[in-house]
Amino acid sequence: METAVIREIKISDNIQIANLIRKVLADLGVPKVGTAYADSALDCMFETYQKSKAVYFIVEENGKIIGGAGVAQLENYTGNVCELQKMYFLEEARGRGIGKAMMQKCLQAAKVFEFDKCYLETMTYMKAAQDLYKQSGFKYIDRPLGDTGHFSCPVQMLKEL
Repeated sequence: METAVIREIKISDNIQIANLIRKVLADLGVPKVGTAYADSALDCMFETYQKSKAVYFIVEENGKIIGGAGVAQLENYTGNVCELQKMYFLEEARGRGIGKAMMQKCLQAAKVFEFDKCYLETMTYMKAAQDLYKQSGFKYIDRPLGDTGHFSCPVQMLKEL
C-alpha cells in the first residue's frame, strides 16, 4: 500500500468520492440505472453512513482519494446481514493490495457491529473484484437478498462472519 492510508470518511470527502465512484462505474461500462451510479446517497456519502452499525472508509494517497468502501445494514432485509457497499478504486489504486486491505477493514467493522453475514452485489464482468471477494470467503448465491435497488447487478455473494 506504500503511502496510501485507509480512514473513515469526512464530510469534506463527499464531492471527491461521488466523482470517483461515478468515474469508475462509467469507465467499467456499468449501467447508470439499477446500479450504484443512480444512488442518491452518492452525493452525501458522509451523511449516509452517520447511523448505527454503518461505516464508510476512504483510501487517500498524497491528499487524493483513490478509493472507498463501506458496510451497513442490508436494506429491506430482516436478518442480521450487512452489505459491503460502494467498493471502488481508481486504476492507480488497483493491483497494490489496497482492495485486500480495504476488504479486511470492512469485514472487521462488520464483525465489531456483530453482523452474522455480509452480502454484496456486483457485475458479471467484474472478475478481479469477484476474485477478491472469493479470496475473502464470499460464496455465490442464486438470488438477491433484500432490495438494494441495484436490479442491474446480476451477481450476488454472501459471507458468514
